[in-house]
Amino acid sequence: MKRLVIRNRKTIRKKAYEFLRERVLDGEIPPDVRLVETKIAAQIGTSRTPVREALHNLELEGLLKAIPRVGYVVVATSEEDLEEICEIRAVIESLAARRAVKKAQLKLVAELGKNIAAQEERVNKGEFGALVELCAQFHETIARLSESKRLLELSQTLRRHMLRYRVKSIYKSETARGVINGHKKILEAIGRGDLNEITDAIHVHMEESREAVVRFGFTDRMNADD
Repeated sequence: MKRLVIRNRKTIRKKAYEFLRERVLDGEIPPDVRLVETKIAAQIGTSRTPVREALHNLELEGLLKAIPRVGYVVVATSEEDLEEICEIRAVIESLAARRAVKKAQLKLVAELGKNIAAQEERVNKGEFGALVELCAQFHETIARLSESKRLLELSQTLRRHMLRYRVKSIYKSETARGVINGHKKILEAIGRGDLNEITDAIHVHMEESREAVVRFGFTDRMNADD
């Protein structure tokens, strides 16, 4: 893992937690790899206490599990968890979009349009890695313009959990173009201001994302285990 340099000792617990959480959600720390407190503390440049607290908090979030005489390991992903995340995201992001349309429809349309154009440009160049960040910006734009801090926070958290599942699938050309088409349909519904259509478009997009992960992500993992 990358080395983290902490200058402000007052925030060391928070930074240790965020440092580990980022790497779990980004997939940098794979499932079933033992997390050694002393090693992590040396990488961060701190004592074991804030690392131990961070590991415990991540266990409470369901990202880690404690195994007797082994320590903490990252919880493996599952189709059941994926389905739950997608269902909740569909509800949260539909609510955010409906609020954003009422508060800033024209601005929302303009920003999402620019974002989708950037998505298409990157994918046409084969730069699939850039699509991950652009997708994040697309959904965060909706949540941000809803003017709800809680919706923004929930949206960001759920999207990051989703990232654990779709990192592999997003690099497939078929999936990348499917994501863009889903975003276009959401934008079209937002442009028309049809709240029911917006909700339907977001739900369809989330279901298609789930299916793509199952088709590519879980299939790839099962093939690797054979």
